[in-house]
Amino acid sequence: MVKRLCRLIVRLLFRLEVRGEVPKELPAKLVIVANHQSFADGLIMEGLLPFPVTWVVHTSILANPLFRWMLGFVRYVSIDAANPLSIKTLVGLIEAGERVAMFPEGRITVTGSLMKTYDGPAFLAARTGAALLPIRLDGFANSYLARTKPPFPKKLRPKASVMIEPLAHVPMPEARTGRERRRLASFAVQRLLADCQVRARPEGTLWEAFLDAVELHGRKAPLVEDIRGVEDNYGRVLRAALALGRLVSRLAEENEAVGVLMPNAAPSVYLLLGMFATRRIPAMLNYTSGVEGMQSAIETARIRTVITSHAFVERAKLADKVTQLRNVKLIYLEDLRPTFKTKDKLWLMLRALPAPRSLFRPPPPDSPAVILFTSGSEGKPKGVVLSHASILANIAQIRSVIEFSNKDRFFVALPIFHSFGLTAGTLIPLLYGARLYLYPSPLHYRIVPEMTYDRDCTVLFGTGTFLGNYARFAHPYDFHNVRYVISGAERLSPEVRKTWMDKFGIRIFEGYGATECSPVISVNTPMAYREDTVGQLLPGIEYRLEEMEGLPRGKVLHVRGPNVMQGYYLPDAPGVLAPPQSAFGPGWYNTGDVVEMQEGGYIRIVDRVKRFAKVAGEMVSLEIAERMAAAASPKHAHAATAVPSGRRGEVIVLFTDDGALSREQLTAAARQMGLPEIGVPRLIHRVDRVPRLGSGKFDYMRIKQLAKEEFEGKIA
Repeated sequence: MVKRLCRLIVRLLFRLEVRGEVPKELPAKLVIVANHQSFADGLIMEGLLPFPVTWVVHTSILANPLFRWMLGFVRYVSIDAANPLSIKTLVGLIEAGERVAMFPEGRITVTGSLMKTYDGPAFLAARTGAALLPIRLDGFANSYLARTKPPFPKKLRPKASVMIEPLAHVPMPEARTGRERRRLASFAVQRLLADCQVRARPEGTLWEAFLDAVELHGRKAPLVEDIRGVEDNYGRVLRAALALGRLVSRLAEENEAVGVLMPNAAPSVYLLLGMFATRRIPAMLNYTSGVEGMQSAIETARIRTVITSHAFVERAKLADKVTQLRNVKLIYLEDLRPTFKTKDKLWLMLRALPAPRSLFRPPPPDSPAVILFTSGSEGKPKGVVLSHASILANIAQIRSVIEFSNKDRFFVALPIFHSFGLTAGTLIPLLYGARLYLYPSPLHYRIVPEMTYDRDCTVLFGTGTFLGNYARFAHPYDFHNVRYVISGAERLSPEVRKTWMDKFGIRIFEGYGATECSPVISVNTPMAYREDTVGQLLPGIEYRLEEMEGLPRGKVLHVRGPNVMQGYYLPDAPGVLAPPQSAFGPGWYNTGDVVEMQEGGYIRIVDRVKRFAKVAGEMVSLEIAERMAAAASPKHAHAATAVPSGRRGEVIVLFTDDGALSREQLTAAARQMGLPEIGVPRLIHRVDRVPRLGSGKFDYMRIKQLAKEEFEGKIA
């Protein structure tokens, strides 16, 4: 009777979807655990579970007469977390075969995301050997029975879901002390609930996820602002995206790659959303890669049309480079505006805006969403094809360990043609209601801190180089409102970390990723932080370590997960998708980074196998430096490597047997070849003979070691 009443109440309060089933055969010892989103969570679980359970209730709950009356209809046991006898009582219940249900978070979330979990539930399961039945609750934080505070939107009968996960076990961890064992067990349950959150993510496309956000937060909710100083709400963003999507659909076929050469500005975001809606695939061109880099990307992805802007080309001084692009049609956004005729405006107002979901046939979630470009071993960009599913999976993975809400405001100066700036900086706020401020360049070290202060931003992304320069020029109060500073793309130096803590009182959360992984692989978080590491792997990511001959320490990291790319478009096979594969088989991605796995699952980057350098946050192929040298001095041998730099992340060192070669000659060669000047070696090391292997190839391991001995610690 009680269960039927609970089910009726839940159906009246929520539009409920249930996924998964309770196993028909259950173990004798069972603990049910769930995240805690609202006051209705107990009713929901009581109605769904087909067997009686004993609820674990804190004594403070019984002080409320309403809750005490409601608990009179179910079986419960009250505990005081500060009383050791409470644990013994629960152990006795589980050993006696009682099925116990509890919320490891101990309190209702006020953020809408997972909060900290307490040691008790995990330690109970580990001590008794009981199985865990995880249940994931979603959407209930949007109801009036939640404790989330304004401006988080509340809804009458919100859409909600329950996902019942397979049984899991938490073995008793090995540690020196009981306290440490409890902590490790608690982390295991926290990880289990985070895994559930990732697996429970809705399937669909980026456009469908954006429409979900429009419905949840409302069309009047503020969303995007750029240097124009005008903030657009969800409604205006939706209108602009629909209009641009209609225009772009006339320029390219469905599933065609369309080049996007745009700055960090609101119209760029609207263009991307419009292309997601109409099944055109944005191929994000890196305008800092030089003419040759952009041309190679165009050919690799078989791009026939590039969309850009007159204003952007003029301000970025790209006119000469753009005119050199071959076999491609350039379309300027300003020229498209007059082509949006009266019938298009009527379509937009009368059909598109009232019912945007009915307009376009959504592609499969595993279809290509965007193409990003990264340097190959020969200096030519490879096209990294990311699907809707992989990007949404990475967003869910990030959200499972870091809490963002529409109370946040993101400051994004990282370019959207990089996966870090696209996924973490741009798509997360669009899909979760946080306000977004787009700034065109991360290199304005005096202006970025001032704008962060002026716009009351709470989230800032950057590379170690950029963050170090922001700290140099910022006023101590510029970042007073910032909750999260997240660093990626290059190693964060201890000096930058210490400066931010001393000057601003802010702890930087260093992360690690790759474009091929959409991009985040691991990150330090408020609940799991260890200095000099890049944090723990995100939920849902598997890893394997490969031993490699010649490495003095660490092993090469391979990863697999729902966030890994669909594959590469390679320069020697344009438009042909090469799925990810490594020594461990299909679906695995070889990061090329040498890591050490520390206790607790923290990753420490030791070295890099792939021949790239991170110069001021940009990934630069060392092959480019060698090609410049070969062009400037074709009769001599040249090999490039990289060494750490305190301010630039890394600097390129060129080993050469040409005693007269200069940086001026290298720069001239780069300009003549259309190569990016960021690849010009900063240091030239002249040797009698460049080290080689017996096979005749350059001995890069030896070259790297010599460079470290000669220059490490001596470069500012």
